[in-house]
Amino acid sequence: MKAAFYEEFGGPEKIKVGQLEVPELKEGEVLVRIKAAGVNPVDYVVREGYLKDMIPTQFPAIPGWDVAGVVEDRAFSARRFNVGDEVYAYARRPTVQHGTFAEYIVLPESYLAHKPKNLSFEEAAGIPLVGLTAYQSMFDVGNLQAGQTVLILGASGGVGSLGIQLAKEKGVTVIGVASQKNHAFMKELGADHTVTYKDTDVGAAVKEIYPDGVDLIFDCASGETLQQSLKALKSGGTLVSILNHGEDIDKSINFHYWFVEPNSTELEHIREIAEAGKLKVHVSEKYSLDDASEALKQIATHHTTGKIVVVP
Repeated sequence: MKAAFYEEFGGPEKIKVGQLEVPELKEGEVLVRIKAAGVNPVDYVVREGYLKDMIPTQFPAIPGWDVAGVVEDRAFSARRFNVGDEVYAYARRPTVQHGTFAEYIVLPESYLAHKPKNLSFEEAAGIPLVGLTAYQSMFDVGNLQAGQTVLILGASGGVGSLGIQLAKEKGVTVIGVASQKNHAFMKELGADHTVTYKDTDVGAAVKEIYPDGVDLIFDCASGETLQQSLKALKSGGTLVSILNHGEDIDKSINFHYWFVEPNSTELEHIREIAEAGKLKVHVSEKYSLDDASEALKQIATHHTTGKIVVVP
């Protein structure tokens, strides 16, 4: 199969494109022909070697943890899906090796969910990592409930844009933080209020809207924006970050760092939300496998609105 891969840690120049063996199909696993692969900031972080102590890597390593495609074959005892079914998945395994920037991937069937029928493969491939990150951070870890208020930092990016929509579907009031040029985009997704981080004290701006503060801060930006926003957290409120490990967070704050885990049950729930017309995925750019290194360069700028995808 054709794949983008790297044989040592480093920059985008380490990415090669060529032929690799299709992974062997083992008991309980499914072979998926990849139609589209979502690109996420973690993909270049892994390639650079920053997570090597947390997640082992086996070379040659194919980047990519997001996939939408079609079931091509099934091994013994893998009977949840039929050949020809359209599926999507968050494909992170315990070891980085067989990623989604390729023509095929083999996954345990327990990773797979049915692709939302009303979304293209490109749109569906943009959901799993960011959708599960937002869902698990806000609801599983942050215990966000209908009628509460969430402040989403970095709300126009991949995770934040799904976070806005999932929170609104749950009946939560959403304040989105991003640069001014993305405010209309956040409003379109359902944000009740928008705040810019440029030349603004984010926490003070939020307190003007909600003097009592917010129930949850969902941090997808970190840095100075996060530090400013802490004053807008209600007494007894919760802070969940996907970037900050808590070293510089006051110990009195109910803080959680979260790293997304595969969960096909939650992906099926997100599919239902999408099929009910309550979830939009904004795909801003598509790249071929030959241009996978360019896709990784773009995601590393941290200025991607919505999602970019690699299409084999």
